Amino acid sequence: MKLILSNIAMVVVPVVLFALTMTLVAGLVMHDAFGLKSLVFPGSGPGEKAVEKHFERKSEWHAVLTYFAREEPERFKDEAFLRQTGEKLAELQSGLVVLLEGEVAFASRGIGTVDDPAVLRSLPTGPGGDRDEQEVVLNGVSYYAFAQGLQFADGSSGLLVVLEDQSQLSFMIRRVFPLVLGILLLVLAVTNGGLTYLVSRSIIRPLRELKAAAERIKDGQLEKELALRRRDEIGEVGAAFEEMRQRLLASIRTQLQYEDNRKDLLTNISHDLKTPLTAIQSCAEGLRDGIADTPEKQAKYVGMIHSKTLHLNRLIDELFLFSKLDLKRLPFHFEPLELRAYLTDYAEELRVDPRMREMQVRFDSGEPGLPLWISADREKLGRVLMNVVDNAVKHAKGPGAELRIALRPAGGEAELTLEDNGPGIEAEALPWVFDRFYRADPSRGADTGGSGLGLAIVKGIVEEHGGRVRAESGPGKGMRILITLPLLKEPPGNRDGSP
Repeated sequence: MKLILSNIAMVVVPVVLFALTMTLVAGLVMHDAFGLKSLVFPGSGPGEKAVEKHFERKSEWHAVLTYFAREEPERFKDEAFLRQTGEKLAELQSGLVVLLEGEVAFASRGIGTVDDPAVLRSLPTGPGGDRDEQEVVLNGVSYYAFAQGLQFADGSSGLLVVLEDQSQLSFMIRRVFPLVLGILLLVLAVTNGGLTYLVSRSIIRPLRELKAAAERIKDGQLEKELALRRRDEIGEVGAAFEEMRQRLLASIRTQLQYEDNRKDLLTNISHDLKTPLTAIQSCAEGLRDGIADTPEKQAKYVGMIHSKTLHLNRLIDELFLFSKLDLKRLPFHFEPLELRAYLTDYAEELRVDPRMREMQVRFDSGEPGLPLWISADREKLGRVLMNVVDNAVKHAKGPGAELRIALRPAGGEAELTLEDNGPGIEAEALPWVFDRFYRADPSRGADTGGSGLGLAIVKGIVEEHGGRVRAESGPGKGMRILITLPLLKEPPGNRDGSP
């Protein structure tokens, strides 16, 4: 509040004092106090109204010339009239120029030769006696000019331009301006200096405390609390600064944790990439050294290279996808999607998929005819389903393998369940199954071609859709993945829900 009031005072007080000063100076000049009128307007004696008479005569001549231009334009072809009029106007620091058919026919002696009549032809002409002034420069001198069209009896046309010299006004400004400027600067110095001194005492001390806190933070000392204990705006700044300190301290601790996670991530990536590369290298060396000396062995080695290359390519693809998800750089193209129709078509595609030839697919769509609209990226949602299904295919093998898909509405959300009848995992491992590179049974990763990123990608995509995902399992109970997605509050019109 102090700053607001002081800033208002710094603006209002000088403006008010400046206006009062201008009024006072103008009154003193017009009343010739202390001889100011003769100082500002040379040639005007004490008690004379020379200034008022000067402007009155200018106004009268303007009216007369406007009348003649409208009612008696032939006068402006009379050389004697123009010369006499020019001499009278010269006494008023004015002059006139007459253009006939665009050419200069007459110019007052004080104005001199008009080299460029186009400057005057471009002046707007006011209707009737309306005065429309515009600034022009002739022969290095600035004038106020106003023009009046001329229409002669013989059908020809012309232009009357009256020019008023601005030198007297400039001279007056040069006389008055230093006085007004000096008073204004004095007012600004006194007002702003006094207000600055009064306000600064209540600001400098807390600012020094803030500076000291900033220097501590610069030196890495984030443990000391900053407490200004003020209820004004500076106190709010101090509270925000203290909150920043706390968040920065928490951020540094989180960053250290991220650094540890990054090291673990690099270790896992190096291990998972090196395993297929080692196998490829061994097969290549076997072919090079002639160990594979029969067509059957050569075919086996080539097949292993091909298999490990596919595994490596799949691993790199999942690493790339996960890294974009982790950095929030994976583009999503959301659109309304009818989930029941989408899953129905997806289940039909799974039944004819060669990978599912040993697994039976069951789909429970819930209440038929009840549409469940969500906002989803079809491609990314398909990737979620593919990763879960791949996980089920890897672990639920042999006769009787089954994948059950169920869809239910649940209070403004759609709950999708994908369940296999594989061996399952320990309940203690469930909190980490969606972490990157986590494998409940590390020994199975290399055999099955898993990257440890499949369910981490599922979690990232589902969360980008505003949903949640969790897992349920136990030894011998299979794996159940439950995905919850928000339903649209206002279902769209008829849309194609096919995947």
